[in-house]
Amino acid sequence: MNSIVIKPTKLKGVITPPPSKSLSHRAIISASLSKEKEISIIDNVILSEDIKATINGMKSLGAEIEIINNWNNSYKLHIGGIREKIEYAEIDCKESGSTLRFLIPIALMLTKSCKFSGRGKLVERPLDLYYQIFDEKNIKYKNIKGNLPLTISGKLKEGSYKISGQISSQFISGLLFALPLTKKESVITITDKMESAPYVDLTIEILKRFGINIESNYRQYIVRAGSQYKSSSYTVEADYSQAAFYLVAKALGNDVECVGLNEDSLQGDKEILNIIERYTSNAQEIIIDASQIPDLVPIITVLASLQKGKVTRIINAQRLRIKESDRLKAISTEMNKIGGEIEESKDGLYIVGKENLKGKTRVNSWNDHRIAMSLAIAATKCKDEIILENYQAVNKSYPGFWNDYMTLGGLLNGFNMGK
Repeated sequence: MNSIVIKPTKLKGVITPPPSKSLSHRAIISASLSKEKEISIIDNVILSEDIKATINGMKSLGAEIEIINNWNNSYKLHIGGIREKIEYAEIDCKESGSTLRFLIPIALMLTKSCKFSGRGKLVERPLDLYYQIFDEKNIKYKNIKGNLPLTISGKLKEGSYKISGQISSQFISGLLFALPLTKKESVITITDKMESAPYVDLTIEILKRFGINIESNYRQYIVRAGSQYKSSSYTVEADYSQAAFYLVAKALGNDVECVGLNEDSLQGDKEILNIIERYTSNAQEIIIDASQIPDLVPIITVLASLQKGKVTRIINAQRLRIKESDRLKAISTEMNKIGGEIEESKDGLYIVGKENLKGKTRVNSWNDHRIAMSLAIAATKCKDEIILENYQAVNKSYPGFWNDYMTLGGLLNGFNMGK
């Protein structure tokens, strides 16, 4: 069965959010690019589908990665860096946009030819920014009408790269991972407004831990000559993106405490704390610019839908239409089914807050992990149960979500732990 029944109940207890998926991707890649003899150790990793895609991708490029089970359902990775260039690799990115966009430039440095495949919405996620660079740098590529699978051959060289910052920060991070391998100076210039800048900050932070220093003023990113990856040990901190679901649950009246979060974290989604605080004010209209925090929009929509007497406008969120689902359409459609009052615009949402939600209907995750988890939190404020279809979507980022939800007292019927 691909659906579960979620009954209204008050969540109660203490929860440690899972480790950051964003930081895990970056640490695994950086450790794999170290050519020293020492082994890098990346601790506190969960094997979500996205992270498994990156692990397997780096293995395909020549990294040696040993996975060790920790006592607390997390894993420790012992990573030996890539030693030599290989002729050909095939990388299945599953549904992970980070894996695809991070590894494309790296593959150009480490292989003569590489084929990327994927599934779901990833197959059609845009890669035009890379194609523009490929055309400029005489790199050969082949796709199917702009979609995956993608085969690339050629090599990135040091030099000047101009790129838009409005589509996805993942393209900039991908170049930042790859260009130090030239060991010569390169400059990445952002040609317009930079969105999701905190994610590039995370890339730079991890690169520094592994020996690469990037100079940045948010308009230019400079990779200095002589940059070289060095092995390191790193423990992944808790994820504010995942903590956001529990923090909103608490703001909505559930008795949930999140522990283990880094108060000094550079994670952009730490902004959820400030957004929750804004709803305690007397303001009748709240405007939220989502350009730097797109992943928070689904759970913010749940929070805003339950603020009686307040109207919320989410703006600059057009990029959510090309995520794992069209998240603006997905979250507004499903929340409206359970009694929300949400209107879509081209680049955002208009939300009228209500005292509670009705439930007593069937909703769907749209095969999107963030939609599934947001609806689970919304269910705690419904008058009647909801039936959630495609609940396994959480495996993409947080495979233990439903177990944690039940640990906090969440009531589920039809949940199969083996699925």
